Amino acid sequence: MTKENFLQLSGVSAGYGASRVLDGIDLTIAKGEFVALLGSSGCGKTTLLRAIAGFVAPSAGSIKVADRDVTGLPPDKRGMALVFQSYALWPHMTVAQNIGYGLKLQRHPRAEITRRVGEMEKLLGLSGLGDRKPVQLSGGQRQRVALGRALAIDPEILLLDEPLSNLDVRIRLTVRHEIRVLQKRLGITAVHVTHDREEAMVMADRIVILDSGRIAQQGTPEAVYNRPASAFVAAFMGAENRVELWGQPSPGRFEIEAGPANAACAVPLDGRALSRGFVEARFRAEAAQLVPANAADSVAAGSLELSGHVESVSYPGGLWRHAVRVGDDMILVDAHKAFGQGEAVKIRIPSDVLFLFSTPEAQPLASTRSWPGGAKSRSLETSEA
Repeated sequence: MTKENFLQLSGVSAGYGASRVLDGIDLTIAKGEFVALLGSSGCGKTTLLRAIAGFVAPSAGSIKVADRDVTGLPPDKRGMALVFQSYALWPHMTVAQNIGYGLKLQRHPRAEITRRVGEMEKLLGLSGLGDRKPVQLSGGQRQRVALGRALAIDPEILLLDEPLSNLDVRIRLTVRHEIRVLQKRLGITAVHVTHDREEAMVMADRIVILDSGRIAQQGTPEAVYNRPASAFVAAFMGAENRVELWGQPSPGRFEIEAGPANAACAVPLDGRALSRGFVEARFRAEAAQLVPANAADSVAAGSLELSGHVESVSYPGGLWRHAVRVGDDMILVDAHKAFGQGEAVKIRIPSDVLFLFSTPEAQPLASTRSWPGGAKSRSLETSEA
């Protein structure tokens, strides 16, 4: 066992009854690493966490901790602690009793329990609250008690099942920072389940994105955000704007042909495996630039330019958000100033924030759509590619 393969999952599959939720998960987590399992509801992230914890028995595969096979061991024999979404505090117990509950089950001496509970209260900012019941605490304090109970038993691995989802936004921002700082200070290995992209980005060393029980992509927050491996990952990481374009690769570039709502351009391939035909282009609202349709300034090399009309404008804070009709698509673009409703505009997307993915199996959005210069429908181009 090395530090890099402290927790190993090999071919782990699991489900409930005839329904398979996890499908051949291979995942290695280093000692002291903070990994976030990210995905939408039903993707399998909570089932994966519960399989690691021992509450779900895999139908295939193995789970090892420091080269020790724990696949068939009960939860209390795995050296792990789980913080539940609901905190699961005993309402009739005090803060001190809740924190010390696991130590009591392990039959530690009373003096040792008192000492350890005191350390946890001090570490988590709960000093002076030991005699209170959970009902007398704020949401953030209850979350800290649940965390203290998990850490008191000195686990090798800390498992977090969306522990911040019940907190309001202001408290959530503070507590997630506290958990991250605490994890780094203790050097503990942590696996955190969340559906919140920003939460995963700011807390984790590595993000693992799940889709339909499989790993869609994993990597550092920066890598997953800036280099999504698929259209699904790009959309999940905020690149929800989507348009379809036609083009073909040339040495070092992908040549996008002019279409009904886009100008021709050449985008650097940058290692992307793109084939001749239709591609799905994705980008984030804040990554694009909105300019008047009659703007005379030159477009930066490699930038995609789309033409459309503003349909609505809103102000979510900081920037104005515009819903722009581009052909059959509705595109969201942020700008520092508000454009008028119905105004003709151009959307410019630099190549480094434009994500392109080949769509050989995609169904046409409009089977009669043709591109100027090519004069071919999508269905014909796809058959010839």
